[in-house]
Amino acid sequence: MQLDSRAIEQMSSRRRAAFVNSISGFKSANLIGTASASGETNLAIMSSVVHLGSQPPLLALIVRPGGEERHTLANILATGWFTINHVTTAIIEAAHQTAARYPRQVSEFDATGLTPQWLEGLGAPMVAEAAVKLGMRLREHQELAINGTHLVIGELVVALFPDDGLMDDGALNLSACSTAALSGLDTYHEVLPLKRMAYAKPELPPRRQAI
Repeated sequence: MQLDSRAIEQMSSRRRAAFVNSISGFKSANLIGTASASGETNLAIMSSVVHLGSQPPLLALIVRPGGEERHTLANILATGWFTINHVTTAIIEAAHQTAARYPRQVSEFDATGLTPQWLEGLGAPMVAEAAVKLGMRLREHQELAINGTHLVIGELVVALFPDDGLMDDGALNLSACSTAALSGLDTYHEVLPLKRMAYAKPELPPRRQAI
């Protein structure tokens, strides 16, 4: 099958959203924890977290201007803090429910039964049930002129994960942490490692390394 730009434009809005949201492949599934300046907590599932660099350690997310993410963006800009919490296979249902459009006065933590976890000095709540939890300080925010979405860049200030989650080379073992992946808008996947490859060098053929 081949779809050109005209065919994509002629799709219904829901069908086009489902298509475009799936064509980038598997994505990370994360719960973004925030709090308002007055302390009201908020939790929203997002699949737009990307790595920007390791020195300093920067992660970014794309936030839509409306919908369930509007409170998330407002809270981040008001306080300068947010958390990134991996969705695990055990909390998929609760995590997905945070996409519902709850009013400002209703915390998604309360609505879904997930538990806020606070660390001293961190201005946003983590998700206690998540295996991997990242505390982020806002470093930069840009509104993208092309479609009104917002680029939010944060610097990692603290990371929590299981004792056996860190591999010898410093990478996280996401399978050991039960981290789930997301495709499209609503399909969650359990991820198992297939191969781990050694650092690629032009003078050497592809080589595997131990997982």
